[in-house]
Amino acid sequence: MRLVFAGTPDVAVPSLEALLGSGHEVVAVLTRPDAVAGRGRRVHASPVKERALETGLEVLTPSRPGAPEFLHRLRELAPDACPVVAYGGLVPPSALEVPAHGWVNLHFSLLPAWRGAAPVQHAIMAGDEVTGATTFLLEQGLDTGPTLGVMTEAIRADDTAGALLGRLAEAGAGLLVATLDAMERGELTPRPQPAEGVSLAPKLTVQDAQIRWGAPALAVDRQVRGCTPAPGAWTTFRGERLKVLPVSAVGGQASQGTEADVPSAAPGELIVTRRDVHVGTVSGLVRLGTVQPHGKRPMAAADWARGVRIEAGERLGDE
Repeated sequence: MRLVFAGTPDVAVPSLEALLGSGHEVVAVLTRPDAVAGRGRRVHASPVKERALETGLEVLTPSRPGAPEFLHRLRELAPDACPVVAYGGLVPPSALEVPAHGWVNLHFSLLPAWRGAAPVQHAIMAGDEVTGATTFLLEQGLDTGPTLGVMTEAIRADDTAGALLGRLAEAGAGLLVATLDAMERGELTPRPQPAEGVSLAPKLTVQDAQIRWGAPALAVDRQVRGCTPAPGAWTTFRGERLKVLPVSAVGGQASQGTEADVPSAAPGELIVTRRDVHVGTVSGLVRLGTVQPHGKRPMAAADWARGVRIEAGERLGDE
């Protein structure tokens, strides 16, 4: 089939690669316009655009996919289907109706669970044990279209959103190709999504990533992992922001090799031992692994604690 692939971030690149290596013909790529990013505030092309240019593909970057010039070019390309992976723009009915087989979206959840922009992050933060990826036909509703294919993936106890999304991006690429293969053979029957089990996964904000030390230790662990690498879990110490990378829930015990068990602590209270830095929650302690003070590089929590000379009773989230 003739395809126009729509995608923008890194997680969409494995699907583009898989399609380029399939029996289908990718005739063009649709991606978001170049954007300012990074500390230098430089203009960067999307990862999908960069890969497409390397292969000599035509790249379409309309400010909105309903723009007349884009619709005109899309009709000229005459795609049989438009596979979509994290494109990041609303596709209007005028564009949805162009390909004969529709727009086939690869979404990183088991729909109808976690519809929205951050399904992997929300699945980890909610404590789900299993997630996956779903292919479905794009329509005007938010990830509401009939499903075409599905795969499952276990969520590991130490998974960050970045690690899990990386696995789903690779495995989901195979699901997307298999879906298009079956579509070409006429072997697919779209299935309406059930009305039960719907949950929403809006994009996480910086405020969503502020660690809630008054929650149970397991919830703190999930929140930090779900916000890693973006938007990045954080707290405050002595009035300044402190980025926190994945922690580990340890109950009321110190790590092996310390002289004694760590006592209980109030939510946010710092307990420093010879080797570890612990923080109190409502149900026990978590052990900090790596932290990043404002304006500095990431460092081991023990090194940070020695540098700032934590005093008894000091807390995180002290603003």
